[in-house]
Amino acid sequence: MPYDQLDRHNLVIKPLSARKDKVYIERDHVPVTAQPQPLPPKAQATIDETVQRLRLARQAGKSRMLTFGAHAIKNGLAPVFIKLIEDGWITHLATNGAGIIHDWEFAFQGHSSEDVRANVPRGEFGSWQETGFYINLAIIVGAYLGYGYGESVGALVEHEGLEIPSEEVLLKQICAASVHPAKSAAAADLLDAVRTFKLAPGFMPVPHPFKRYGLQAAAYRLKVPFTGHPMIGHDIIYVHPMNHCAAIGRAAQRDFLTFAHNVSNLDGGVYISIGSAVMSPIIFEKSLSMSQNLAIQQGKHIDNHFMVIVDLQESHWDWSKGEPPIDNPDYYLRYNKSFNRMGGQMRYVTADNRDFLLALVRGLEHS
Repeated sequence: MPYDQLDRHNLVIKPLSARKDKVYIERDHVPVTAQPQPLPPKAQATIDETVQRLRLARQAGKSRMLTFGAHAIKNGLAPVFIKLIEDGWITHLATNGAGIIHDWEFAFQGHSSEDVRANVPRGEFGSWQETGFYINLAIIVGAYLGYGYGESVGALVEHEGLEIPSEEVLLKQICAASVHPAKSAAAADLLDAVRTFKLAPGFMPVPHPFKRYGLQAAAYRLKVPFTGHPMIGHDIIYVHPMNHCAAIGRAAQRDFLTFAHNVSNLDGGVYISIGSAVMSPIIFEKSLSMSQNLAIQQGKHIDNHFMVIVDLQESHWDWSKGEPPIDNPDYYLRYNKSFNRMGGQMRYVTADNRDFLLALVRGLEHS
């Protein structure tokens, strides 16, 4: 017998205009021309080395991957990321579900970052109409089109709307299940959303007046993979009744395999992880293992990858002794430090992600 479930259709969902936010992108963004704070000599030496490795990797056509936590977006760094992909230095971007949301909210309304402490007791945290409705619908439509998670949201922002198929078109696709079972299942997900929310067929306009700050839109426009790596229930879009986890799974699976594909081209490439102590190393280790599996079958091995891990917390533990005990402050760096087990060359930098990225851009401008 199935367990009882909470019915999200009974929730009071408020408009985003009723929410008080803490970060306003026009006021708080980091301009590409901003100067970084001076970094310690060791950190600056790593940035200089990263610049040279990126230059060599670009010449060789190897992957240059940049993975980051949500705070990099919330802290207004999208213009700096956009500069790196516009100039061709980075070939893959990846973040978690929260990074996807902050980037979309900035592009849609120009501000993000609600007060969690105040809103949870009121039953309001995450209960926002536009964020839950549009991001979830973009992913449902994107999964139907064969898009990835970040690609689906990027397409919504770049096109400033979504194309909604008619029920007739979707039913025809569902009936073709014996020919295209995965496509038919995605069509069924979309049909459920169309009927539940009475969506009219045709183009649904969704203006994004701050699109110039949208990193996902820029990546979609420039055809640079921007992959999202969510966890069910972690993000505010799961609050909204439009949420459909099967569609999220389809899109996120595509993104994970896209991520792994680019890891398979990392021999001679560069992998940069900024402010992501769990998501980045966890998906990287699986992707590298799969890539090594395929490389070994061809008589090869991925060894010459250069990794840079950036975190605010300084590490003092001797990682050759294994993981630190739970009462050691470095225990919480254990996932980031697990990159040590993944071959290649690894550099760990203690720095603010703003200063690291700005210093990297300055270095690349003069390389």
